[in-house]
Amino acid sequence: MHLYGKSWTRRELEARVGRMEQIAGVRRFKGLEGNEADVEQIQVRTGAGLCYYVTPTKGLDISLAEFQGMPISWQSANGDAHPSYYNEAGIGWLRSASGGLLMTCGLMQVGSPNEDEGESLGLHGRVHHTSAKQVSAVSEWSDDEMEMTVSGVVDETSIFGGHLRLSRQISSRLGVNEIVIRDEVRNMGFQRCPHMILYHFNFGFPLLSEETQILIKDTTVKARDAESPLAGVDEWQAPDANYSERVYYHQLKGEPEVEIVNPRFPVHQGTAPVKVSLNWSADTLPKLVQWKMPGAGTHVLGVEPSNCWVDGRREERERGTLVYLEPGETMKYEISLHIR
Repeated sequence: MHLYGKSWTRRELEARVGRMEQIAGVRRFKGLEGNEADVEQIQVRTGAGLCYYVTPTKGLDISLAEFQGMPISWQSANGDAHPSYYNEAGIGWLRSASGGLLMTCGLMQVGSPNEDEGESLGLHGRVHHTSAKQVSAVSEWSDDEMEMTVSGVVDETSIFGGHLRLSRQISSRLGVNEIVIRDEVRNMGFQRCPHMILYHFNFGFPLLSEETQILIKDTTVKARDAESPLAGVDEWQAPDANYSERVYYHQLKGEPEVEIVNPRFPVHQGTAPVKVSLNWSADTLPKLVQWKMPGAGTHVLGVEPSNCWVDGRREERERGTLVYLEPGETMKYEISLHIR
């Protein structure tokens, strides 16, 4: 592998450390106080500057992510709140949503609270507040390459309702600043089931500054709300306590890519250009929601690949765009994040 400016074999590295976790690897922790008590996190370090925390207690989502010791994600004031604090009614999701690099929305409802076929649905569904099981965190060598993998299963179930299972694998390699998320959602039930999913990536300071550019490849864009201007969709700004959120819908034309470019990202005692890229397949996630919120405190850019918009399940059903999984049917998703 390539590390610290040169190529190494496994044995050459092992000769220089007592244990590989000195350089990179996975470690498991638990919160001790407040609303984060008993929340498990798994730290993943690539050894090349990328460090992030996977949270099995909250759907195997990703909390804080850092590059060269500096955050690239936005963290909610809620902290990594335990799911026991979750209230699914209305917009109660906002009181315990963690922020972090990734909050998964779904698996049967995404977006605004609504009532659909007699069922009351809260904001963004339940998966972000559902604990995973069969959780594994391992570092494994293949010849001279080490891969770190966190995996597990999250079930969304209801008696007389649907049963969708999310099987998630998050992986990184030693010496490479990349996260690959591979998800499989399967209808474990015996009737067809609505399936909505949105990957709510949250980027923040200092990656976001007045000089940051947001480059979204090959899409047509419209504002969700008529009063939101399209001007500035590719720019960032200083915090504004009076800013009202803006949501943009991007319809993908080709293979999607979003780049967030900061020409003067803080590293060590100076600055350097840093680019964060998101890539995925439009075959399974054909839509992109952009949440622009440069407020004070809530100073965050949401980049959200999805199979739906964020108007809620009833609206998707009425438009004829609601995705269903048949009994036993599986949908696979893959998203990669690169830092250069």
